[in-house]
Amino acid sequence: MDDKLRVFCTVADLRSFSKASDVIHLTQPAVSSQIQVLEDIYDTKLFERTTSSVILTASGEILYEYAKKILSLYSDAEKTICKLTGVVKGSIKIGATSLVGHYMLTSMLADYKKISPKLKIFLRFGNSKRVIEMMNTGAIDLGFVEGRVKGYKITADKLCTDELFLIVPVWHPFAKFDDISIEKVLRETFIIREDVSSAGKLVEEFFFKCRVNMQSLKIFMVSESIEAIKNAIHEGLGVSFLSKLAVKKEILDGQFKALRIKKNKITQDISVIYGKKNNASYMVEDFLAFAMSYNYEGIFGEMLP
Repeated sequence: MDDKLRVFCTVADLRSFSKASDVIHLTQPAVSSQIQVLEDIYDTKLFERTTSSVILTASGEILYEYAKKILSLYSDAEKTICKLTGVVKGSIKIGATSLVGHYMLTSMLADYKKISPKLKIFLRFGNSKRVIEMMNTGAIDLGFVEGRVKGYKITADKLCTDELFLIVPVWHPFAKFDDISIEKVLRETFIIREDVSSAGKLVEEFFFKCRVNMQSLKIFMVSESIEAIKNAIHEGLGVSFLSKLAVKKEILDGQFKALRIKKNKITQDISVIYGKKNNASYMVEDFLAFAMSYNYEGIFGEMLP
């Protein structure tokens, strides 16, 4: 019954069978079937369909109120038992940007698994805006994003500060320097992140601050893929601004060099986003606390110039 109530509340919250289907990973017919079972049990209609959404009937409103209380009691019982036994098990749905998910989150998950080996992670990717959308619709329990997080009905806590560097192959003439003037950089051919990414927007802001029109740059390639950009740099197709986190391996292996632009520092916050803590499971609360107290210098520190 509790699974049916969760499906029911998700449809009610999102006012959509199709959106609920995406969030809880059931087919739309399966979602409709779960609602039909509840309607048969209580012998009443729970939703009215409109042209653009579904709304609760009077009976639906009553069931929704009690269902929320029942699910909250389930959550409270789970938290109390987990705190008593010290066992953290179950699953967490996490959303992350490509940068955070591929180059930072995996290290943190490896450390968390040592203390909570029974936990299962479902990891989804998207740019920061998409991860925030997933959080707002309930598709994920926690999100990890870079850049500004303002104007959204979620909580965002800063975890660490990331810095973008000019990345060049180790044989490039710039590789003998630790920093370089913007005037010299402008002569280069660029490979850039698409502007919907946080890094892409950050680079745009940097050039605007330097009074450089990006239309005047020699841009060979625009890509959403960090790995594609790294491969292009390696092949000598151009230089790019990337998080040093994304090129950690290549820097330590002596393939790339990271440079700052003189008199400039391109930084962005990396944050964890979440909804109301009182609605979170014990597993989510425990992992959130771990993420908030994690030593991120262990990931960034060895690469700093």
